[in-house]
Amino acid sequence: MPATPPPGVRDAVPPERFLDCIHCGLCTSSCPTYLETGDENQGPRGRIYLMRAVSEGRLELDDAVRKPLETCLDCRACETACPSGVQYGRIIEPFRVAMEESAHVPSRFGADEAKPLAARAEANDWFRRWILFRLFPYPGRLGWSLFPARLLKRVGLFELMSRPVAAVAPQRVRRLMELLPRELPSEPALPERLPAVGPRRAKVALFRGCAADALFRQVHWATARVLQANGCEVWIPRDQACCGAIHYHAGSSQPARDFADANVAAFRKESVDAVVVNVAGCGSMLKDYGHHWHDEGASDREALAAKIRDVNEFLDELGLVDPTGPVELTATYHDACHLAHAQKIREAPRRLLSKIPGLKLVPLPESEICCGAAGTYNLTQPEMSDRLGRRKRENIEKTGAEVVVSANAGCTLQIAKELSRTDRPLPVLHPMELLDRSYRAGGAYDGSIIPSTGTNGAGEVGS
Repeated sequence: MPATPPPGVRDAVPPERFLDCIHCGLCTSSCPTYLETGDENQGPRGRIYLMRAVSEGRLELDDAVRKPLETCLDCRACETACPSGVQYGRIIEPFRVAMEESAHVPSRFGADEAKPLAARAEANDWFRRWILFRLFPYPGRLGWSLFPARLLKRVGLFELMSRPVAAVAPQRVRRLMELLPRELPSEPALPERLPAVGPRRAKVALFRGCAADALFRQVHWATARVLQANGCEVWIPRDQACCGAIHYHAGSSQPARDFADANVAAFRKESVDAVVVNVAGCGSMLKDYGHHWHDEGASDREALAAKIRDVNEFLDELGLVDPTGPVELTATYHDACHLAHAQKIREAPRRLLSKIPGLKLVPLPESEICCGAAGTYNLTQPEMSDRLGRRKRENIEKTGAEVVVSANAGCTLQIAKELSRTDRPLPVLHPMELLDRSYRAGGAYDGSIIPSTGTNGAGEVGS
């Protein structure tokens, strides 16, 4: 008997998007979960077949179908490999949102009542409700929650004190503790405005994000200084919000849309040449604002999306002011999935890094294969995430590099966690941190630039 798909699932994806896939299989060799399992259902064409069959009522949306869709990293490496231009991200993302919103389970008030799965999960899954949805998207709350860890790290007692906590904590809390950076940022909040150094070449807004601001504020400072050194006046809107990716990728569409609309309101207050983002996952989400929701606010979201530029992309297009200070290091660059595949930005970071005197860039095997971070995937799908993390670590170890370069906060956390388990835990830095170091060493910064505080994320590597 034919299955009857829930209306939201049936209409989530336009049929022509499914038909773009000709099932040639060229995507499978780029898919991390297929590479690890060899299971066709864990590959892009298999997942597209499953989603299409559910949409057409040929297959029930049961656990056997849900699992392969939930284990997809949404890394979009298949889009890079696909010769037919299949927009996989615009198939899997709305389908998973509809899948979560339309699935029903009995409520505690009686078998006849039901709640959407997304609402049930937020109400009953404490981790999703309090950590993913009510802590991570708010940098102020996250910063306060990290205060005890920051204090313990500062006095050298974090490892000792965290062991008894980890012994009794739930698995996802233990994983969160493992992901914390070795050094938490000590920088103050960015001011609202920073002036250009020298002749002004552009006025930009800087997107601050949520977890990135709480965990990697030194990267924001480095980014702002590099932009200033390149003649950019930098505006950091006070009322900007999370990009919404945490909620959207967890199947909770409405809160993600609320964040999007808050950002539209924040960034429309002044005219800028670009809204610059230094986190690949945030940039990908922001650039897709015009595609996720089709309502009266769609045109405003599309207007903001058109202004979004990854910082590597922006500086490459602007024309980098050559850094002159030597940074004598051997580095290897990891391609963040949502930079290389979703935003199609691969060469720009490498071109910028190649301009740093003394920096030697060595290739990373399987650079474009996901490290297993994938937003909050390393918390919700631990087994597959760890397999991919080990794979990335082994490839890094082959390079002989002294430092790993990553343009995405989630990748940085995941890779640093894996490298911390080795005898040689390498630092993982953002391209802007290395550029910032070179500009500073070359005397490019003057009194108009606010000096660095803390370690700037670079530690003592290479002096």
